[in-house]
Amino acid sequence: MLALMLAALGVVFGDIGTSPLYALRECFTGVNRLPLAEGGVLGAVSLVFWLLVLVVCVKYILFVLRADNHGEGGIVALQALVVRLGPRRLRNGVLLAMVGAVGAALLFSDGVITPAISVLSAVEGVMVFAPGLKWAIIPLTLLALTLLFLLQSRGTTRIGLLFGPVMLLWFGVCAALGLQAIMHYPAILRALDPLCAVRMMRDNGWVGFALMGTVFLALTGAEVLYADIGHFGKQPIRRTWFALVFPALFLNYMGQGAFLLHEIHESRTAVAPDNLFYLLAPAWFVPPLVALATAATVIASQAVISGTFSLARQAVQLGFWPRIRIVHTSASTIGQVYVPFINFALFAFTVGAILYFKDSTSMAAAYGITVSATMLITSCLMLLLAPGLWPGVPRTLLYGVGACFLLLDMALFGANMWKVMSGGWVVVLLAVCIVTLMLVWIRGRAFLRRTVEAQSFPLTDFVADVEQLQPVRVPGTAVFFSGSVTAAPRALLHNYRHNKILHARTLVVAVLMEEVPTVSARERAEILPLGQGFTRITLRFGFMETPTVPETLARLDLPDGPFDPDRASYFLGKESLVLSRRSRHGYWHRRIFTLLARNAQSAAAFFGLPTNRVVELGVQVEL
Repeated sequence: MLALMLAALGVVFGDIGTSPLYALRECFTGVNRLPLAEGGVLGAVSLVFWLLVLVVCVKYILFVLRADNHGEGGIVALQALVVRLGPRRLRNGVLLAMVGAVGAALLFSDGVITPAISVLSAVEGVMVFAPGLKWAIIPLTLLALTLLFLLQSRGTTRIGLLFGPVMLLWFGVCAALGLQAIMHYPAILRALDPLCAVRMMRDNGWVGFALMGTVFLALTGAEVLYADIGHFGKQPIRRTWFALVFPALFLNYMGQGAFLLHEIHESRTAVAPDNLFYLLAPAWFVPPLVALATAATVIASQAVISGTFSLARQAVQLGFWPRIRIVHTSASTIGQVYVPFINFALFAFTVGAILYFKDSTSMAAAYGITVSATMLITSCLMLLLAPGLWPGVPRTLLYGVGACFLLLDMALFGANMWKVMSGGWVVVLLAVCIVTLMLVWIRGRAFLRRTVEAQSFPLTDFVADVEQLQPVRVPGTAVFFSGSVTAAPRALLHNYRHNKILHARTLVVAVLMEEVPTVSARERAEILPLGQGFTRITLRFGFMETPTVPETLARLDLPDGPFDPDRASYFLGKESLVLSRRSRHGYWHRRIFTLLARNAQSAAAFFGLPTNRVVELGVQVEL
């Protein structure tokens, strides 16, 4: 348990653990800043504390973590869980597919802004002890992020061993700095009264409401607690949060508030500091603290990037995105993957965000929209799942509690919407583009599947014709891939029509991706002998698994003897999409889908087929 807690400390809590670098500071230096007065400080600190309690401690730790999909979490896993256990009228509809696509797009956008604001805010600490190095902040940030993205192809196994101890040191330092400031000015503990937050919001009107969007910066990373339960389990995450992370965050935010109160009462012209977090430390400790903060933010960025890789893998498996190259960086841990395309895209957009916003204050004014939208979607899906998760609890109580969380998430989302005009439009535009491409791909695949099924020929009828005609059979094993469990593959029909022969042993394989993270070995394959040397095999994989077809076939007990992957021939249908002028579907919709399909990874690579034994037969499909 202690080992899992230490590992979770380095991977799960990096984002939320580095938020003290900028969250409270932005309440007094950001766009909708509070005047630096005692009531404002107490109210802001109180708002941070109570939102951490309500959103993280209560909503995520106590409730959302219970909604695991066979041990896996995250917005995509939650959407798949609703498909299985939610209301029947929603299970097969397009609404849930759209919700999953939107949730994935929002988290992709979050993966762009999180590394940028985290590392930039840490490097800005250089200004505390060397103001003349302001010109070097952006180059140093870009250098750190460049090295981080270059190292992604090596995987997180080796450097992951350092994550836990570094973050343990980080949280210890945060707690010590905060406790020291609280001891000098214990009056800040009055912020534990939630009325301080209520009075602050009442007295400041619109600014008080908009401040919820700024304070929301302290909550970013809460969604990761749920997304990573498949790697560490619920108990290590819960215990780490309550035993170390939450107390450290509580002490540090209180300490920052105590420092501000001290400045207000000691100086008549108190000005909100730009680097509030670093001012808690003595001057001699600031340089090593900047180095530690940079290491902690790089770790936080690593966790977000790795999570984005896993999300991309799930999106591909569930059909939300075209097939792309996925590299496994660990032989023992299935979740450790590297996606070159996503890595390059994240790096390019992250660099663009830094060059556009230039400082963490401007970036904070755009941060939070996508995360708050994701939390709102999570609450909606949890409401649909509540009766199934807690069958013995009265529905009135379930929906009442759920409505409270839903209203809170709606308030946080509304408070973040002002950020659209302050630069948030960049993140929103990116999310809209991603979700548009996803929906185009989902709709295009559905249309293509219907078109192919309409022109399909039943496999049983084809076997009956073979029995009657008795064509020439050649030695060996042929594997034909089919998108349907009942239809004959087009590649099989074309091969027979042109070559006039069949292999002595023919396996027709249909690969289905299920709405569960993993599929048990007992449910992996369904084997049906059809006679005349034909066997229909249906393979099922979860969205967290890699469909390595040859290895899977080699482990099956087949009716005609064992399967040798290195001696079989694999036949694939190479679909060539042609745009039809008679189609009633949108021209640009079909154009974009064709472009995505042409740039998708080949089926041979996706299914792990040996390249020297693959035969592709061209099939023209009109869209």
